[in-house]
Amino acid sequence: MHLMNSKKQHRTSLKDLAKELNVSIATVSRALRSSTEIGEEMQKKVKELAKKMNYRPNPFAQSLRKEAPKIIGVVVPNLVTHYYAAVLDGIEDEARRAGYSVISANSHENCDTEANVIDNFISLHVEGIVACLSQTTTDYSHFEEISEMGIPLVFFGRTCLSDRFSSVTANGDEAAQMATQHLIDTGSRRIAFIGGPNHLDMVQRRKHGYLEALRENRIPIDRELVTCNKIDYQVALDATTRLLQMENRPDAILAFNDIITFAAFTAIKQQGLRIPEDVALIGFTDDAHAAYVTPRLSAIQDQSYLMGTTACQLLLRHIQGDTNVYKKIVPQQLVIRDTSAKNKPSS
Repeated sequence: MHLMNSKKQHRTSLKDLAKELNVSIATVSRALRSSTEIGEEMQKKVKELAKKMNYRPNPFAQSLRKEAPKIIGVVVPNLVTHYYAAVLDGIEDEARRAGYSVISANSHENCDTEANVIDNFISLHVEGIVACLSQTTTDYSHFEEISEMGIPLVFFGRTCLSDRFSSVTANGDEAAQMATQHLIDTGSRRIAFIGGPNHLDMVQRRKHGYLEALRENRIPIDRELVTCNKIDYQVALDATTRLLQMENRPDAILAFNDIITFAAFTAIKQQGLRIPEDVALIGFTDDAHAAYVTPRLSAIQDQSYLMGTTACQLLLRHIQGDTNVYKKIVPQQLVIRDTSAKNKPSS
């Protein structure tokens, strides 16, 4: 089940009421339900404001509550990519085994959309939330509210507020170091890193591993070869093209994710360069297409389905009352195919 958001009409939300009264969303929610935890005066204030601001409870949420289902909300940045679809598969299968339904929503890599999705999940009274940050999220207030309300939440992939929320991440630093070392071992020396926004912890981990490999091999770090920008196919295509048109161009590229990997692959081909003889390439991607393009892509693959089941298991633990904060790491796997070795490693 997928949750859609429209920016055309703004429906008054619990968050709007809470902001107007300078109280928490939890207080507003309880007051509207006439909870005995909230004093009569506050209940009256909330109900009067709700009427004034034309607040209407989500009828879908109301009908769901009558049936008392157990629902988990999942928000991801880009549902059409193989990685997020595979994580969602893992979450759904694990949730189903435990008797839960899943509602998923796409933030489209946009912080405002992500915040609206979280608001919708609160209105739907989900039992818990699994989330991966959008690339534009630098304000975490909507997640701070979730923490204050005591709604269980687990992050995967891209995370924040690590002292408050459990998370499932990959060992991107180690994997990037291993991949960069492989490129060095097979003849590459000017290795570029094309990443995403620098504030994302996932970008930081992968870039760190890349830089560590260069340091360990005493290869000078050339900042011109490190480009971290928006996660977008055209932006990555342009960035790769600029790198390849440099007088002293890179002879290898480590690409942050599948979108950037395939943009780099295309740019190399467009410049009439051979892979890997002129420019070697390794990408972070578990997309099946990595094995089907020519030449077949060497890739650092996430165990994305396992990330989904692990995140859901943690969430279920929290729903059952466990308040510990867990940090789980699901290791990535370096799959060597045809795009990375300028020369075959000596046996």
